[in-house]
Amino acid sequence: MVNILEFWLFKDFILPFLLVFVIVFAILQKSKILGSEKSQIDALVSLAIALIFVITPPARDFVVNFTPWVAVGISVILVFLLLYGFVAGDLSSTPNWMKITFGTLSGLFVIALIIYFSGIWSNPNLQSFFSMKDSGSIWANILLLIIIGGALAAVLANSGKGKSKTGG
Repeated sequence: MVNILEFWLFKDFILPFLLVFVIVFAILQKSKILGSEKSQIDALVSLAIALIFVITPPARDFVVNFTPWVAVGISVILVFLLLYGFVAGDLSSTPNWMKITFGTLSGLFVIALIIYFSGIWSNPNLQSFFSMKDSGSIWANILLLIIIGGALAAVLANSGKGKSKTGG
């Protein structure tokens, strides 16, 4: 027996339509791009964008495949924060290192999902880049540049914190 939410009409049309409609409507309401107190116009624009989205199979399939993995990532973060909250208590004063770490990991997770579900990963040119003769040294150099860039960013971010504000 198939769950009603697994039925193709829900999975491929109704739920993606609702997701895109609600997200676009919320963005238009929050940004007030089309004017304040214009919720009917925001709803019509959101409706048009969501309908165009639903009738475009590649975009719809991307979101249908992408969204469950975003939910998995959010669930993992939620479980960690719950466990951290049990140990540390109040989460309102979360340390900056934790915010930076979760922001970076979330960004990397989303980028990896986009690369995988958009089909970039299966591109033959990209595949050959990973299997080239000297690809190990190329990736080691890229990693070294990322580490140097991160260290430079950390130094530049902390360079202004040690100065006195007397301005004498």
